[in-house]
Amino acid sequence: MRPEVQRRDLLIALLALGLLLAWEASGWERSLTHHFGSAAGFAWRDSWWSRGVLHDGGHWLGTGVLLLFVMDTARPLLPGPDQRERLFWLGTTLAVALLVPAFKRVSTTSCPWDLIEFGGTVPYVPHWLLGLSDGGPGHCFPSGHAVTAFAFFGLYFLWRPHRPVLARRVIACVGLAGVVFGLTQWIRGAHFPSHTFWSAWLCWTAFVAAAEARQLLSSKPHAPQVQFLS
Repeated sequence: MRPEVQRRDLLIALLALGLLLAWEASGWERSLTHHFGSAAGFAWRDSWWSRGVLHDGGHWLGTGVLLLFVMDTARPLLPGPDQRERLFWLGTTLAVALLVPAFKRVSTTSCPWDLIEFGGTVPYVPHWLLGLSDGGPGHCFPSGHAVTAFAFFGLYFLWRPHRPVLARRVIACVGLAGVVFGLTQWIRGAHFPSHTFWSAWLCWTAFVAAAEARQLLSSKPHAPQVQFLS
């Protein structure tokens, strides 16, 4: 991978982090969430299209793409990366798909629909106040549903060196799906916008780190072979 590409990937991660911190400091997301819910709750929490189509359907879509990824790794559908490279990015995708749920398991942040201001029973506590519980069920930060899309950033890194046009189309589709899945959870009251943004950042940064690690391993000089005289 070219050094300028590595620097660009890292720059994107750093710029996105800066924007995320600015968003956190703005305090706008609670105001935005009040456009979708009120003290009476969230009208679209369990509607057939937000829950059945966009939420549950999104999980099925992600499962289908993952199965296609596995099939392509086992028996390539398009020429390009070798099998070792496909295996690396498939394994990284699976690891990233488990990363956000691992964060959620230890999170004390409850969902918007659990909060008093949206008809729930617990007060709002910012998720960045680590270790401070709101007293609710927790396990709501960051967004797991958005990762159903963002975990496939790995397909972009897989195809970028071989088919850059395809890679750009892939990341556009992944980004669009992530935004749709994130918006679905905002209007349902399942997540604040920052939950989605942090999921996207975590996924992207994890793949950038994986690409750096792979580059270092591939450039590591092999030990010289010792030949013995007979």
